[in-house]
Amino acid sequence: MNVIIKELNNDSNEIENVQKFLFNQIKKEFHYGYIPEYHQDIINMVDYYISPCRNNFFVAYDKKTKEIIGTIGLRAYDKNFDEFKDRYNKNNTSSIWRLFVDENYRRCGLASELVKMVETFAYDAHYNNIYLHTHKDLDGGLIFWKKMGFKITIDSNNKLQTVHMEKKINNVPVNSHFTGYMYALKL
Repeated sequence: MNVIIKELNNDSNEIENVQKFLFNQIKKEFHYGYIPEYHQDIINMVDYYISPCRNNFFVAYDKKTKEIIGTIGLRAYDKNFDEFKDRYNKNNTSSIWRLFVDENYRRCGLASELVKMVETFAYDAHYNNIYLHTHKDLDGGLIFWKKMGFKITIDSNNKLQTVHMEKKINNVPVNSHFTGYMYALKL
């Protein structure tokens, strides 16, 4: 399988296709549709990912079919969790959002490659940390993030099974597949 990973452009057709992919993945994984307080970044992708110079959104395409098969977003930390008010801020911490891989393309290294791409971008954008949250009940989610070097900071034990994680990014190895932020690989 040949894959192209590239930055999301400010192109309304491309953005609309990415939004459809994301809402389809959310429906499959979480069993609900659009919820305004959870999905403003998807509705306003230009404001959250494209316009800010230290934010980005990457899209993986099957090179043969041209279909979207994976996504990941990175943006300056913008949450207001009380437990992190003195730990993270938008200047030193980025946060990962919307890592999804189509079920037909899982377990072949695509998610790992998407994470490596945002780590490189975060390092180049001079962030010190990457924050994310995941849910213990997502199939393989917590195991995957630990494998990628993220450490649990808080296990909230809430009804959503939310786990907060971070990774220090003092040094990110150069990935030879990168051409700017366009990436081609064969999985």
